Amino acid sequence: MKVLVCMSVVPDTTTKITFTDNDTSFNAQGVQFIMNPYDELALTKALDIAEPSGGTVTILHVGPADAEPAIRKALSMGATDAVRINAVPTDSQFVAEQIASYAKDKGFDFILTGRESIDYNGGAVCGLLGALLNIPSVNVITQLNISGQTASIERDIDGGRETLSCSLPFVASAQKDLCEPRIPNMRGIMAARTKPLQVVEPATSQNHVAYSRFELPQPKQGVRMISAENPEELLHLLRNEAKVI
Repeated sequence: MKVLVCMSVVPDTTTKITFTDNDTSFNAQGVQFIMNPYDELALTKALDIAEPSGGTVTILHVGPADAEPAIRKALSMGATDAVRINAVPTDSQFVAEQIASYAKDKGFDFILTGRESIDYNGGAVCGLLGALLNIPSVNVITQLNISGQTASIERDIDGGRETLSCSLPFVASAQKDLCEPRIPNMRGIMAARTKPLQVVEPATSQNHVAYSRFELPQPKQGVRMISAENPEELLHLLRNEAKVI
């Protein structure tokens, strides 16, 4: 079994977000970056499937060198090796093209991603990879089992869950109910220091998106208490101040 797990890095959830260059660029100064939580689930599930048969799990990240501490964490969780494509990710299409260019001739049995990165929340890489590699893609999976050359998958849909099967190879994105993320132990942390991390240059690909402006959401307003005996005031505020009705 040969598995590829796509990994992104995101700002820690406690990070105070700011922008530079007239609000056209994210300010990474002093930001602590971590492995995307949905990608931790994808990696854990890949390891659960590959390890019993002596398979391999490769981590692939598109990004600059400052992501390598997060990549080493993925290696400490049990990944066999890692690849970093030396390019600044600009959009989902660019990232998917870089991954597809690397993976197309490597013979991976399946590819896992997170359902989305928790910074931009695009959730597009899985489907784009399937299209670029001409293999099935399944989003937001909550169960995955492999038997021979067939995968049995359960996934979230509107109002419920769906069970389906598809042949290998395929690409799928991990949802929160797929598994519990693995916590690295000391042996894994020590072993990660010597595991191979290959750096490759990006495939020729144009950037498809340019950001014109970022802005922070409006700060939360204070709570206003309204008497239960005065529903007219509530209707007035919803209509004239909140403008939601």
